[in-house]
Amino acid sequence: MKDTSTRQAWRIGLVAALLPLALGSAAQSGLQWKAQPAPSTAVQAAATGAPPAGNSQVAARPFDVRSFESMAQQLVAGGRIPGLAVAIVRDGRVLSARGYGVTDARNGEPVDAHTVFRLASLSKSFAGTVTGMLVNDGLLRWDSRLTDYLPDFRLSLPNAAEQVTVADLLSHRVGLTHNAYDRDLEANADFHALTMKMANAPMTCAPGQCYAYQNVAFSLVGDVVFAATGQFYSEEVARRIFKPLGMHDASYGLEGIEASARWAKPHVRGGGGWVPLKPKPNYYRVAPAAGVNASISDMAQWLIAQTGHRPDVLPAPLLATLHSPLVSTPGELRGAAWRRTRLGAAGYALGWRVFNYAGHDVVFHGGAVQGYRGAMALLPDSDLGVAILWNSESALPSGLLPTILDSALGLTGGQWLDDELAAPEPAMYANQPGTQAGVEASAANASPE
Repeated sequence: MKDTSTRQAWRIGLVAALLPLALGSAAQSGLQWKAQPAPSTAVQAAATGAPPAGNSQVAARPFDVRSFESMAQQLVAGGRIPGLAVAIVRDGRVLSARGYGVTDARNGEPVDAHTVFRLASLSKSFAGTVTGMLVNDGLLRWDSRLTDYLPDFRLSLPNAAEQVTVADLLSHRVGLTHNAYDRDLEANADFHALTMKMANAPMTCAPGQCYAYQNVAFSLVGDVVFAATGQFYSEEVARRIFKPLGMHDASYGLEGIEASARWAKPHVRGGGGWVPLKPKPNYYRVAPAAGVNASISDMAQWLIAQTGHRPDVLPAPLLATLHSPLVSTPGELRGAAWRRTRLGAAGYALGWRVFNYAGHDVVFHGGAVQGYRGAMALLPDSDLGVAILWNSESALPSGLLPTILDSALGLTGGQWLDDELAAPEPAMYANQPGTQAGVEASAANASPE
């Protein structure tokens, strides 16, 4: 039987987002949309009497975890991709946390539940969450001004720097152009040197008034955390999140992943196969935006906490705030077929994206750096969490997540994965090792140690 209190906490939404989380109630900024998206499919359906777009009234086949494990195995079969790991949690329990394929195309070591992957932008959810914990503890406020902690911070518009809040950083509302200074970061520029260049960077709007995805600016929240606590950002995340949730494989940075007992090497296409590389350090320099390394066992615990089943670490009002959208992001409605078909609205919250998925709320984030890809989603209506990590630049596994969501919601008609598998990519292993079966470690469970 579902925990009804947990389900209700998920659905508090914007109401709970207005709850005082620190330093008195009256001064706490209310979290709300800055620009309203188009009406959701559910709203449109209520007005017209029609079913939501992309939804079906005919239930799909039952939610079958083994079928998803079989799909994951097919993705690595024949060297389509080197390695993959998938976690599915529901009602606070781990239904599956398994690895498939290999960590390195040249040696064939199997991926298991404790193989560490680079999370890339999935790291942003940790940044939003640890900041929210500090807000709960009274060390920060969502409406705290960035310049209160970083007095040397400057932007090109007059008085703009003084307007930027902590919530603006975490929802990409600083006012800079899209992905400002990412190319410099990819060329190994120093993070703090780039933050100083923001004083002369072009702006598209005043802070808080528009959305543009950031990595460099977003990561200033790490400096705020240090200023507020006296502790390095990565240490605060480890103390407040990794340790209490039992995320024993998780770490930060290049040194963290290379020190892991077993980790998945990044792969790119080359020479007729998948070629393993040494991870690049560039995006590790923006730790809040892209610095976390974790296993799929770790991610299962993260999903359990984010779905409300670890209130001792993440209380329900905080989760409601973290998952409440602040700004519309209509660009997310384009791209992959499942986005065009299923999504009726999209927004950004605090380190999380929020979608209207065929009339249902989905809390989501994706991530990509050289040789790694990942995606995770929370489905409140089904008390479900899914995380998928892989160590290659292939787009092939991307359709697995909407396939799982569709099954949980009883939606039919989506061919997000089957069509891709019907036209397989050529074998991409540098060498052609035998196919590895899914590997599960006994420690991948719902109970924290």
